[in-house]
Amino acid sequence: MLSTYEKAGGAAIAASRLLQALRHNGVDVTMMCRKNMKLWSKQSSSSVMERMVIWAFNGFSKKELWATDIALFGQDITHTKEYKEADVIHLHWVNQGFLSLSNIRQFIKDSKKVVWTMHDAWNTMGAYHIARQRRETLLERWTWMRKKKLYSLNKIQFVTCSRWLMDEVQSSPLTELLPVKAIPNPIDTDMFAPMESKTHARRILFVAQDVNNPMKGMSYLDEAVKMLKGDEKVEVIALGRDIPYINNEEEMVELYNSVDAFVLPSLSENLPNTIMEAMACGVPCVAFDVGGIPEMIDHKENGFLARFQNVEDLANGIRYVLSPENNERLGKAAREKVLECYSEKIVAQQYIKVYEQI
Repeated sequence: MLSTYEKAGGAAIAASRLLQALRHNGVDVTMMCRKNMKLWSKQSSSSVMERMVIWAFNGFSKKELWATDIALFGQDITHTKEYKEADVIHLHWVNQGFLSLSNIRQFIKDSKKVVWTMHDAWNTMGAYHIARQRRETLLERWTWMRKKKLYSLNKIQFVTCSRWLMDEVQSSPLTELLPVKAIPNPIDTDMFAPMESKTHARRILFVAQDVNNPMKGMSYLDEAVKMLKGDEKVEVIALGRDIPYINNEEEMVELYNSVDAFVLPSLSENLPNTIMEAMACGVPCVAFDVGGIPEMIDHKENGFLARFQNVEDLANGIRYVLSPENNERLGKAAREKVLECYSEKIVAQQYIKVYEQI
């Protein structure tokens, strides 16, 4: 398994959880991540060179410098023992100077079986990761053509984490003919589990890697809470704003178990780890009806799906899941949904079947 990062970001967390799930189900699997420079511990030389190219193409502007990836520079792993012994090369999010498209072409040339799990829509476009941010630029078109050339080899089995993203793959002119399967991310349901009955303290939780990222919709949550001012007071806990960020999973489980609802008003999502974590802990979730979220939240059965960018409906959802007559019922159903669809064994078996078939 190849991933730019081991733990930083949703894609890396999902990849690490799949690694654990596969190991628990009898697969001999290792993960390799990008090697960074000693001087710049968070970057590699290939990632720096790639940013310089993007910067130049953008007219020496920092705008969209980290919103695009061109997979022009990468790190050669073909000399490693792990690569030589591998029957399957499983790619995850490998941008920002970890793997170039040429690196991946070499895997195919070496007759390796290649599986590529998409954690966002980057594979379906040129340089962009989010469709609503895409602009028709020279860099976008050039990257699109290079991907088309790689995909034409028809030697990669693609996997999406949601049916929504699979639909995006099948509707994109770049990827519409590619073999693709939808397999969700797994979660350790022994780790993420209810701890004790809720106290109905009317607390709601918001979690995002960057609380200030407008795509995560924190402003919508703040506006929705203001609309609840006529109700009993609701306490909002936003990780990174109201309390420091948490990296420890045990502490995250305790945090989920201390709240009555989880709210994620994102404007674009694939299959959010945070919603899965909350649901596994028996916490009902409220989110906009966007991306792969409707595959997780069944409206008014285990949570609430609010109309997209509708603050009033978001407030209605928070009110609905916090009500004593709904909260416990929704929480139990959320936990059951995770056990049924996202447990380690269920997801690992789907991937094992893919490995055997390609």
